[in-house]
Amino acid sequence: MRAMAHKKRSRRSEDAPLEQTPPPAPAQRPPAKIVVITPEHMLEHATRRFLAERTPECAKCGSTFIDHEPAFVHCRYCGAMARIANRSLLAQEEFELRSGLRVAS
Repeated sequence: MRAMAHKKRSRRSEDAPLEQTPPPAPAQRPPAKIVVITPEHMLEHATRRFLAERTPECAKCGSTFIDHEPAFVHCRYCGAMARIANRSLLAQEEFELRSGLRVAS
């Protein structure tokens, strides 16, 4: 008969401590961009959004199916409303009230 060496088998999970992997490092973000908002910056941004004068077509889609209001050009095709620079918003409000676009409160 063969002599069998009786070896004690151990389970790896019981004997060896579990190796813990370190948590992944957070992703490096680029530094935040700081934008200084000055009155000049705001005026420059506002002039890009306003129309200089009434136009015969929509500024967004180019359609000629538009309505001219005292302070806006309203496109009936795409629904865009472009503000006309240096126009009275008081006159616009009066127009909206008289035409029934807004209910007086």
